[in-house]
Amino acid sequence: MCHGVEARGDGPLARKSHPPTPDLTTEAYRKRLAVYPGVIVASIILQPDGDLIPRTLRENGVRVPSHSWTVRDFRDIDAYMKRIIGVAHARDGQPKR
Repeated sequence: MCHGVEARGDGPLARKSHPPTPDLTTEAYRKRLAVYPGVIVASIILQPDGDLIPRTLRENGVRVPSHSWTVRDFRDIDAYMKRIIGVAHARDGQPKR
């Protein structure tokens, strides 16, 4: 909904979040991911109010059930984001990481 299919920050809700949804396929994010592999998960955990993602979804009509994050959830998100970022760059002709 926010980052888009290829994690480029161009999903239907990308400009409705505050701050706007970043493009996770940029060289800057790739470097951050290489230096700090948990950066994407940390950005979810360390939101200023801890509710940015669910609140943005709710404010835009997306039903969000109550949910407590688990370690497995964070591992799954991290693995998914690394895979989707790699796929997006492979399509751009850059090596898949």
